[in-house]
Amino acid sequence: MLLYDSPVSGNCYKVRLLFAQLGIEYERREVSVIDRSNRAELLGALNPALRVPTLVLDDGRSLAESNAIIFHFAEGTEYLPEDRFERAQVLQWLFFEQYSHEPFIAVARFWRIAGIDPPPAELEAKQRGGQAALRALDRHLEHHDFLVAERYTIADIGLYAYTHVAPEGGFDLEAYPAIGTWLTRVMAQPNHVGITD
Repeated sequence: MLLYDSPVSGNCYKVRLLFAQLGIEYERREVSVIDRSNRAELLGALNPALRVPTLVLDDGRSLAESNAIIFHFAEGTEYLPEDRFERAQVLQWLFFEQYSHEPFIAVARFWRIAGIDPPPAELEAKQRGGQAALRALDRHLEHHDFLVAERYTIADIGLYAYTHVAPEGGFDLEAYPAIGTWLTRVMAQPNHVGITD
């Protein structure tokens, strides 16, 4: 398999983390998240959104969107519950991540990485949205070791990816002690790899 990947992208990192934990071998082709000038040529036939991660399976089919990729590969493994309601809860957290978490925390982080200086009102809106997402996550984790079924699943992978690097976007995680202990639990999982590995 071939993964079109960016080493700084939390979305790409989700896929690499799950693959490491499942022992899946694959090739990586690095794609810049800043210079997008060749995206249509590189990914146009594979992913209409021209985003990474994009995965090309051994049979030539392609799959895009990080949470779709990790859901696909978690099927039949310990990382995705068999119970229908618990599976729906996993999806609930993955949708929350892409709708209420990533658009704020990941974008604020990207601006810093890319050296972009947004208007103050835009930055404030991202900070406000990110803090709301972190508060929601922290509230849940005050009463649970993991996000779903009291065990580590792809819901945790999905939220861990950008939460653990949130300080790079200007978010102070010290205010969220339940998140802090959860991050430690996630890092302690077998075959854990870091975002820069």
